[in-house]
Formats: sequence, C-alpha cells, structure tokens
Amino acid sequence: MSESFDIKKWFKNPEELLVISGPCSVESREQLLATAEGLSKIEKVKVLRGGIWKPRTRPEAFEGIGEEGLTWMQEAKERFGFQTMTEVAVPEHVELALKYGIDVLWIGARTVVNPFSVQELANSLKGCDISVFVKNPIAPDVKLWLGAIERLGSVGLTNIGAIHRGFSSTEETPYRNAPVWKIPVELKRLRPDIQIITDVSHICGCRELLQETAQKALDFGTKGFMIETHYNPEIALTDANQQITPESLRKALNKLIIKKVKVDADETILNNYRKEIDEIDDELLNLISKRMKISEKIGEFKKEHKVTVLQMDRWKSVLENHINKGNNLGLNEESVKEIFEIIHKDSIDRQM
Repeated sequence: MSESFDIKKWFKNPEELLVISGPCSVESREQLLATAEGLSKIEKVKVLRGGIWKPRTRPEAFEGIGEEGLTWMQEAKERFGFQTMTEVAVPEHVELALKYGIDVLWIGARTVVNPFSVQELANSLKGCDISVFVKNPIAPDVKLWLGAIERLGSVGLTNIGAIHRGFSSTEETPYRNAPVWKIPVELKRLRPDIQIITDVSHICGCRELLQETAQKALDFGTKGFMIETHYNPEIALTDANQQITPESLRKALNKLIIKKVKVDADETILNNYRKEIDEIDDELLNLISKRMKISEKIGEFKKEHKVTVLQMDRWKSVLENHINKGNNLGLNEESVKEIFEIIHKDSIDRQM
C-alpha cells in the first residue's frame, strides 16, 4: 500500500520530477488495469490519473464512467502501489473520491473559470488534508488561477499545487491550448510556494508535439508532468490523439534533459553577463521615461488644437516600422509587437 501523497514533501528534492500518468478517461476495468500495468514498469511514474467524470462540450459525447470507475482505480492502487488522482467538479465528486480512497484531486480548467464552483468545492474540502492541484483557467488570466488557489487555502487546505495545461486562443497555433509560458511564470512569481507541473497532453493535443513541449516546460522550471497514457490510444473514447502508450512515455521521459538551477563552476562569467543586462535594463527604463514625457507634451498639443488622441494611421505605420526593424535585428516579431503595444497604450493613457 502506498503512503499518502504530500505535495510539500514530494517537491523537497529539486532534481526529482513528479510524473502523473494514466488514461484521459477511465473507460473499463480492463483498459485501466492494462494501462496501469504498463505504467508500473516506469519507475518515474508515481501517480495514476484517470478521468471519472468528463466535462464534455457536447452532451452526446462520453462523459465518464462514474462511480464504478472509482472501484477500478482502487484496485489499480492496491495491485500496483500507485497513488491515485482524479478530477472533481462538484461536491458530490469530492465525496465519492474520498469514499474510494483517491489520494490526489485536481480541479479542471472549466471549473476554475467559475469562482462559485471553486468555492463550493473548497467548502466541501474543508477539514480534509488531501492534496489538490488546480489547473489554469481556460482564459490566460493569472488572477483567476490565483483566486482558485486562494479559495482552497482559505478553508485550511495546505497541500495545493498548480497544473499548467495551456489556454484557449483565437490565434492559430500548433497547440490545442497555447502554452503562454508567461502566465505560469507570473503565478510562480506571485506564489513561489506553489509548485507547478505541466499537463503537456492538453497543451499539445497531439502526440507529435509532446517531446518538444515537455522539454520546453522543463526549461521553464516545471516540477513535473501530467501526461495521458492508454494501453491502446487508437480506441480511446476521449482525446485519442493526445494519448500515448506507456512504452512511448518511458522513451519520452528518458530523452528529457533536466537542467540545473545553478552553475557548478565559477559563476563570474554568468554574473558579468547579468551585470551587462542590468545596465541595459536601466538604460531602457530611462529611455521609456523620456519617451513618456514627450508623449505627455504631444497630449497637451492635441488638447490645445482639439486633435483626437488616437491617430490610427500613425500608429499602424509606427508599429509596422518597428516590426520590420525588429525583424532585421533578429528579434521575435510577436515580442516586438507586444512590447510596443504596451508602450503605445501607456502613451495614449497619458495623453487622455
């Protein structure tokens, strides 16, 4: 029998990744046990995940096996020694998960968007010492993510983690859910006590991007992964394209390169580079300050001559010019666009 799962104890070893794996949906006893048996041969996998209740977009889709699946999770736990984990969306799910000895819970992206739902779950967990992970909301809103974590903390839960699973986007990307790495980075800045793992399956939406995305998540400092596996992904009832076999998971994990947080050798060279960056950053701040003062003068001129603040043709021309210059300098086009959109917004605010 496995020991109880404690997020704080687990992450004490900075070089050990938490790997959570299992089927997107628990479909049958045979499917779950076959997948769990394959995962039991991978030492790095410590937690068996399985969706018992599935929030599907369309009502005719498979919405989970329900309570019966929890008995199979229980059996897999006893046979293979895994910790077990499932998603909860309403207090009834919490009650049943606890009844069948589920070790870890997670709150899904569709639930996190609704503070009322999160509060109901928090209230139902009051007095429990179970570990709970919170997935990011569908929208790239760090405050909404943070708020869900705070609601759980407010009822006395202390073992809380976060799962980065990507965000819905209207822009075309190769991902099912765009990673928007700056959001989990910002969450870590706001709450350094909260450990973040990455659900690369939901970010990618396909097997082909998993390896590259998992490595990128490691480079951003993720503390572990949630990766969906199925003994035969082709026949999966949900998200077949993003699930992999346990053997494919073993190979993928072995290819990952865990990079060090600190340099073993003399850090003088690195510190010199950092000093150069600090000096450049100081110059940038001074230049931005000077730019804003000129923007204020432009604002005064526009008011005096009754000219509209937003000059769209001028702004389009300026932005296009900056993007072209950025391209010639080898800068990322999206980064240049984002930086100058922020500067332009501040300039407009000062002219109002």
